[in-house]
Amino acid sequence: MKVSIFGMGYVGAVTAGCLARNGHTVVGVDPDARKLDFIRQGKAPILEDGVEDLMREAVESGRLTVTDSCADAIEQTDLSLVCVGTPSAPDGSLGLMYVTKVCEEIGQAITKKGSRHTVVIRSTVVPGTTLKVLKPILEEHAGGPAGEKFGLAMNPEFLREGTSIKDFYAPPYTVVGTDDEDVFKQVCELYNESGGEELRCTIPAAESIKYACNLFHATKITFANEVGTVCKAAGVDSREVMGIVCQDTKLNISDKYMKPGFAFGGSCLPKDMRAFSSVGRANNTPVAMFDSILKSNRDQIDRAAERIMALGSRQVAMMGVSFKEGTDDLRESPLITLAEILIGKGYDLAIYDPNVEYASLFGSNKRFIEQTLPHLKRALVSAEVALKHGKTVIFGHKHEVFTPLVSQVREDQAVFDLVGMCGPEDVKGSYEGLYW
Repeated sequence: MKVSIFGMGYVGAVTAGCLARNGHTVVGVDPDARKLDFIRQGKAPILEDGVEDLMREAVESGRLTVTDSCADAIEQTDLSLVCVGTPSAPDGSLGLMYVTKVCEEIGQAITKKGSRHTVVIRSTVVPGTTLKVLKPILEEHAGGPAGEKFGLAMNPEFLREGTSIKDFYAPPYTVVGTDDEDVFKQVCELYNESGGEELRCTIPAAESIKYACNLFHATKITFANEVGTVCKAAGVDSREVMGIVCQDTKLNISDKYMKPGFAFGGSCLPKDMRAFSSVGRANNTPVAMFDSILKSNRDQIDRAAERIMALGSRQVAMMGVSFKEGTDDLRESPLITLAEILIGKGYDLAIYDPNVEYASLFGSNKRFIEQTLPHLKRALVSAEVALKHGKTVIFGHKHEVFTPLVSQVREDQAVFDLVGMCGPEDVKGSYEGLYW
């Protein structure tokens, strides 16, 4: 394939060299004359083991050339990868000056070329940027809409500095955000030699995946460091602790707890988070991440309450109240907290949970309810009574006993779904999902 790559910095140079090694014809585009001279001499514009050999091989094979002319690059190629930098602006937002300028030039070059060209954004941009900012720029300067004048896709990269060549050839997956099947196949063809499952999604999802990955990496580093901080203060070798933690691939290193949903609760997570943080504070080593997790968890509940109240009705049915389905444990249940907020605001709640009956509550469960939500005894009703009562129906559990209730939702009822119990196509009334 004939490919032009805009931006011969870290991502662009490595991508150019690897694609040339795979047999593609690559034209690198950059306004920096010194950088272009380096590449023409077979030298790397970045310092990393293996990249110099990669560039020399690509140039000597004749499969990599460079230019500062956007028009020439577009004329010679079928697909362009935009790999320019997106540095932080002074206020912390993303700086788009380079990527917007390149898209203007690409659009103008497509007009001059006179035939369809595929534009693939590989630069890291926040969700919505490609469709709301870059697509209109390309359409304006190309003189026509995406899909006709040009194909459009978002293809995030997962290259780590220091191991970029290895990462290129062994990616976790290849993500292509596009609504065009032909564009998807064309982009995937670039990476035939690279491996990794080819995954297609929407353009905003592809933009978001890059951020989700990087933020998770940052979170893991901070998490390990805060565990280390508290362990050190307690006289424990955190390397031993985290080494064993990482051996659990059933829960710890897995997809468990990685699905968007409602706040966590129960007898363990909130209590243990508070206790471990208190060890840090007691030893003069505060742990900001752990402290902020509890605040963030409470914010989830408050935001859900605000959205439920915005639906307008004060008659609410809540399906599920224990901290998760399949248990009667009410201790620190986020659904109990949600119910407490709504009742405190004057909302009339009817609650059904197949695992919770007030008469059978005892011990810590009963004490928790008596202290936190004494109105629960009055609010607990049958499924039929709850569904008939509520103008707003909250699904707090994804429980099989709730499945038949979904089809019984009336046209005058609104569903607020915290757990993905159903979709808008499944209910007669209105539907709102928590994060979907």
